[in-house]
Amino acid sequence: MKRRDFMTLVASATVAWPLGAGGQEAGRNYRLGILWPFPYGTPESSLLADALRPYGFIDGKNLNIDYRSWAHVDQIWDYAAGFVEQHVAAISAGGDLGIRAAQKATSSIPILGVTDDMLGSGFITSFSRPTANTTGVSILSPELDGKRQDILIEALPGLDHLALLADSNTSKQAHLDVLREAARVRNIDASIHWIAKPEEIPAAIDAAKAAGAAALNVLASPMFHSNRRLIIARVAAQRLPAIFHWPETAEEGGFAAYGPRFDQIIRELHARQVAQILRGSKVADIPVEQPTKFDLVINLPTATALGITVPSTLLARADKVIE
Repeated sequence: MKRRDFMTLVASATVAWPLGAGGQEAGRNYRLGILWPFPYGTPESSLLADALRPYGFIDGKNLNIDYRSWAHVDQIWDYAAGFVEQHVAAISAGGDLGIRAAQKATSSIPILGVTDDMLGSGFITSFSRPTANTTGVSILSPELDGKRQDILIEALPGLDHLALLADSNTSKQAHLDVLREAARVRNIDASIHWIAKPEEIPAAIDAAKAAGAAALNVLASPMFHSNRRLIIARVAAQRLPAIFHWPETAEEGGFAAYGPRFDQIIRELHARQVAQILRGSKVADIPVEQPTKFDLVINLPTATALGITVPSTLLARADKVIE
């Protein structure tokens, strides 16, 4: 698992986009709407703005960014409609909920989405040549949810009951049924605990513990990522080892994580696509991309605090072990 490289689904999508002004119009001020779950002022909320600077788009100079956090999901539809009223040049949307709101608001403004499964969620009909106004990055979450479950089971020999923390705005019942069946084949019960809003997260984790779960698979969800510190604290209080989607979460105190790095997704893929649209490229000419690098990170201090001895074979395969 040492920095595994996978072939991208669409090889042409990895061609580097030139830095600098490129096709930008001299003197033009570009307007970008950003619809992500992260509260304004967090590092994640400014990541895309920082990533666009090498492409010649600088917020406050030739770029005006209207950032809206959909941490409170009830407001997301109004935010998306507001972007249309402001005639933004493009919308950056995170997660199924953000993309769905943007698509409902406009069929003409380009939407650059980052979510679990662009095709499976119905946001696109083709990876190589999107036919509507939406393209972006599909982060392989359904496949990775299963790999993370396998890692969690391997890390905890003798595990007989695990829980799946699922976001009802993102996860699909059929996908969870597959995960439960994969656990059942290994004589492990898997209970499902749904949440729709951040305030439901603590009770769902408590319910997982009460149901007898000895580990938690936190399924990929932008809402979970934006509330990861809450989840880390709650599972620690309940002494539940949890595995997460983004490697950064294990570095912040989670037990383990496996997947692409969020920072790299935004800087290396998403920002380039946004720059292409701002420079005048058509959505149909920007293939949907997928990550090519996946890291396994294990946090040993967290494991020790939970009374877990991680098998040496798993530690040997980890890309990073936090001592």
